[in-house]
Amino acid sequence: MSARIPPGQIVTKGWPVLHAGTVPYQLTRDTWTLKLSGEVDAPATLTFADLLALPQKSVTADIHCVTSWTKLDTVWTGVPFSVLRDRAAVRPNARFVVMDCEQGFTTSLPIDVLSDETVLVAHTVAGAPLAPEHGGPVRMFVPKRYFYKSAKWLRGLRFLAKDEPGFWEVRGYSNVADPWLETRYTVDDVREIHRMRKANLFQPTG
Repeated sequence: MSARIPPGQIVTKGWPVLHAGTVPYQLTRDTWTLKLSGEVDAPATLTFADLLALPQKSVTADIHCVTSWTKLDTVWTGVPFSVLRDRAAVRPNARFVVMDCEQGFTTSLPIDVLSDETVLVAHTVAGAPLAPEHGGPVRMFVPKRYFYKSAKWLRGLRFLAKDEPGFWEVRGYSNVADPWLETRYTVDDVREIHRMRKANLFQPTG
């Protein structure tokens, strides 16, 4: 197994389409908006044109699905999360971000995780507009976590002081979702906490 492939993963040349619910084909670049809200001093609702007017970045990275497939060398373009974080003027007490999506889907991650330089609010993949089946017109791109954290059909970023586990997380999937730790399910999160405690690495975040 290549050192770049996380444990339990199998490389695919295709791109499986997996999600709960139906594809919201009615959501287009013309109708899409993104709401920045919560513990922020500059709440806003951005249009797709607004998104394109912000600094853009391309990232090449592997993606890893919790269902065990990995796709190598994918190329994504969008706005770095850090740009939107700064645009919203996030307050010091905010530590988590809930990603609100079409059809009521949510997921969340700590702001520190999303502030990684590889994280994008993405609208383009492999040089083409992101297809609806893959979360277009806009989705999160968080390549260092299992791909359900790269929320499809993104509609809002809520900055919060306390976490709110999302759609898959309340159904037993890991809230950490780290492919290299193979935290696929909630039980894996507990196992990792125990490992860190034994190694004196665990620092509760509240």
